[in-house]
Parts: sequence; structure tokens; C-alpha cells
Amino acid sequence: MPYAQWHYPFENQEVVAGNFPADYICEAIDQTRGWFYSLHALATLLTDTGGSLAHIAQDSPAFKNAIVLGHIVDEKGEKMSKSKGNTVNPWTVLDAQGADALRWYLYSTSPPENTKRFSQGLVEDTLRDFLMTLWNTYSFLVLYANLDQPDLQQDVPVSERPEIDRWLVSKVNVLIRDVTERLEAYDPTSASRAIRDFVVNDLSNWYVRRNRRRFWKSENDGDKLSAYKTLYETMVIVAKLMAPMAP
Repeated sequence: MPYAQWHYPFENQEVVAGNFPADYICEAIDQTRGWFYSLHALATLLTDTGGSLAHIAQDSPAFKNAIVLGHIVDEKGEKMSKSKGNTVNPWTVLDAQGADALRWYLYSTSPPENTKRFSQGLVEDTLRDFLMTLWNTYSFLVLYANLDQPDLQQDVPVSERPEIDRWLVSKVNVLIRDVTERLEAYDPTSASRAIRDFVVNDLSNWYVRRNRRRFWKSENDGDKLSAYKTLYETMVIVAKLMAPMAP
């Protein structure tokens, strides 16, 4: 990467030309000298004057960004070892908490380059704190939408919605901006934390809690439709923002 993955220089010269330098590379911290450095050393030779890639990029690094991964240790911060009996079977976590909870914990607990403490209990905390809150919000929407069958395709201009709905729309757009900027900067930790804070604090603890009566009331009026539209649109956007980290 980005040489051998295209079987360069034996073939795919044009493909390499269109993909050099690579956008990003990701490996554990122990590869700093072994792989990261080796790729840059190759790039220095290949893009120097007379090098075989000099016509593509002059004096270029091999990659534009690097995501360095720290080591995973047990919940006490000690290196996992079979002799110590402190290893964690990933399938135990996957079967109990699921792949998305595992992913979300690893993304959100600390920046990628930091050493990460890991245990089934820590993943369970993430599941209960964030994913179950999100699921309960989704369940609330589905429960009442199935009863009322609101026309979610009907247009309800944001400018005509109640202030509390416009507030949530505003918060959602700020979230879109922040998560997009952080993911484009290869910062999944800040991005996932922003989503978590929005779902737990703004969406669940504030918006849903203060608007329950709008969903409970018997009248299917414009106010109720506005509440449905706002919550539904928010859930769709949150799902899309989460997708790179919890598909």
C-alpha cells in the first residue's frame, strides 16, 4: 500500500497514478518504524528526480493521513495474556452486546492512538448508555406512528413548525456539520462522542421527554404531524451519521 496493493510496478501503472499518494493508512503503533517509515522511504526514492513515480508526484509522501492504533489491554490496564487469564474472547462480546456496541466502544472511548482498556463490562456500559437510549427513542416513534399512521411524506415547512421542533432541527444541522468535519479530519472519536451527546442529551432527555403529550393526544392535527416529521427526520439523519461507525 499504495504500491503492492496494485501489483506495481508489474501492472496497473495508470491505477497507481490515479491513487498516489494514498488518502490514509491505518495500523497499530508498533508499525511506526516497520511499515509507516518503510512506505515513506520508498516514496522518497520513487518520487525523487529520476524515480519511477516522479512524473506523478514530485517529492511526495506515500500517504496523506495516518491513523495509528494503540494497543488493547484488559480493564485494569494490563497487557492481555493467556498465562494471566485476562484475555477477552471477542465472540463473547459479539454474541452478548453485538458488533455495533463493540465498534462504538472502540471508536468513542478514546482516540485511536491511545491504549484502550477493554472488557465485556465496558462494552455493556456503552450499549446501555448510548445504543439502548437510541433504540428506546426509535421504539417510541414506531409505537405511536404505527397507531396514528401519520403521512410522513407530507411537507411541513420547518419555518411553520413549533419552536421546539425548529430547535431540534437546528441542533441536528449543527450535528451534521460537526460530525462531517470530524470524520473528514479522520477523527472518529470526536464524531462518535458528538452523536452520543446529541442522542442522549438533546434528543432523548430533552426533546422526546418534553413532547410526549404531542404524540399521546387523540387529535391528528398539524402540531402532531410536525412532531412526527421532526422526530422521524432526526432519526434518519442520526442513522446516516452513525453508519460509518455502527452500520
